Amino acid sequence: MIQHKWRKLFGYYKPYLRLFLSDLFFAVLGAGVTLVIPLIVRYITGTVIFLPAGEVAQTVGKLAALMLALVLLECFCNFYIGYYGHVMGAMIERDMRGEIFGHYQKLSFTFYDNQKVGQLLSRITSDLFDISELLHHGPEDLLISLMKFIGSFVILLTIDPALALVMFAFVPVILAYAFALNRKMKRAFKENRARIADINSQIEDSLSGIRVVKSFANEDVEMRKFGRGNQRFVDSKRVSYRYMGAYNSGLGALTTLVTVAVAAAGALMIARGNLTATDLITFLLYVNNCTEPIKKLVNFTEQFQNGYTGYERFLEILAVEPDIVDAPDAIELTDVKGEIVFEDVSFRYEENLESVLSHISLRVNAGEYIAIAGSSGGGKTTLCSLIPRFYDVESGRILLDGTDIRRIRLKSLRDHIGIVQQDVYLFAENVMENIRYGRPDATDEEVVAAAKLANAHTFIMGLPDGYHTDIGQRGVKLSGGQKQRLSIARVFLKNPPILIFDEATSALDNESEQMIQNSLEELAKGRTTFVIAHRLTTIRNAGKILVMTEKGIEEQGTHEELLKKGGAYSRLYRIAEEENHDFPENDGNDKKQLGNPSHV
Repeated sequence: MIQHKWRKLFGYYKPYLRLFLSDLFFAVLGAGVTLVIPLIVRYITGTVIFLPAGEVAQTVGKLAALMLALVLLECFCNFYIGYYGHVMGAMIERDMRGEIFGHYQKLSFTFYDNQKVGQLLSRITSDLFDISELLHHGPEDLLISLMKFIGSFVILLTIDPALALVMFAFVPVILAYAFALNRKMKRAFKENRARIADINSQIEDSLSGIRVVKSFANEDVEMRKFGRGNQRFVDSKRVSYRYMGAYNSGLGALTTLVTVAVAAAGALMIARGNLTATDLITFLLYVNNCTEPIKKLVNFTEQFQNGYTGYERFLEILAVEPDIVDAPDAIELTDVKGEIVFEDVSFRYEENLESVLSHISLRVNAGEYIAIAGSSGGGKTTLCSLIPRFYDVESGRILLDGTDIRRIRLKSLRDHIGIVQQDVYLFAENVMENIRYGRPDATDEEVVAAAKLANAHTFIMGLPDGYHTDIGQRGVKLSGGQKQRLSIARVFLKNPPILIFDEATSALDNESEQMIQNSLEELAKGRTTFVIAHRLTTIRNAGKILVMTEKGIEEQGTHEELLKKGGAYSRLYRIAEEENHDFPENDGNDKKQLGNPSHV
């Protein structure tokens, strides 16, 4: 499993292997420069200064020019790895973001029912940034550190093995100290990730519902909720910073002790005639080359904890298998008539929950208009959500024109179903693009034609920029009726043979409801239509009405037939009649009833 993780991680370098190798090449070249310069200084202080006076200036000038060239080369190397290395990291981040976003698109409603948007957003933003930083800086930092460390060790051994051993005697202590805190830091950083994701989720929730917050004057409530999450983040950070502080301060002290030990030991060796001042200067110059890799190790460890923790969270999402996928022998739909048959269908949202639907059997003929009524919790929306396979049945099967929908390609199935929901979601685009979402390849003329069919063209032309008006986040600049008509225009543009109206008019005022009903009636002509009804008066003329309760489909028939039975539908209708006195038979209005268009 661990090998698979690392193999997958290294696989992200493959498209950019040439760039990656060049980045490492210049990292090695730059590190080599830092190893050579102290040797030149040693040559100057140990040999050149003892040459004849006339040669000293000339030789020092040449060596100074050489060191200047090496400094410029190191500068170029650092620029290359700083620029192109980061570009490579950004491209890898882009690829990983595309992979996880594509995976998000494959996951079903079941997954999203148990997730917070802020948590998912954190995995696709801050987590991936840390991963890309690790993939960019990690290899080059390790390579530079190893090269400087090993190179310095070899060079210093050739100069004076005894003093070299004094310097490198601290290495096991430094490594032991680093590994001692490594595990604790990893746990702390993982907790930090979870806390910041919680904060993102709370912010997203609060800002999405800002109008509700303000309408109840509950800004202080939201601040308290945010404050609690923010404080939990600080608490988790405090723990990680405690370990990080101990890590940095301990390693800093140990690296300083290296310089102290080398200086003290070197001074004693010079006094005994075992070491020259030139060699001690060289050793002190190389102390930085030995301690800098250790400092990089500090940064790399922090970077590794952040990046690898983010990578594990990234893999957690990718490991979630879509529970609704195409069967190996799935087919494309052609010439869809629209006959829907439920055969002994049962469904529950989770294994430990009660069944929402139990042994439902139902036949809906092609072009038939079915209304579904019943109290909340009866399974009306669930029944219709099974048709486009937003969820899969637990047992039984659903047939479309005689084919089990699980043997139809998901995209093909959903391309032939149009859904108009009560809670309309509009994107932060203009009107034209929001309607075009119904069929992304549609022309502007087709979009306008769909808007006219949905009775939306007139109000759209009254907007400041017509079809190019920006409607804000979730269409906040539009009324409920206007948003609903745009959603209906989408479905007109899609032109599917099967329709589902999920309480599409329940939240509208009477005037808006009338306009929407007219649009829905036009849309429903000749299509297999399911209407989930909140207001029973809107379905009185439906060809067939299903009454769903906890028992399943308790009654079915026309409005008149169900009233005569005096059962569940009759009771619901009487309750609705008492709550709403704006019925045609009570006030004489000519308000149309939404039903089978052929009956209106």
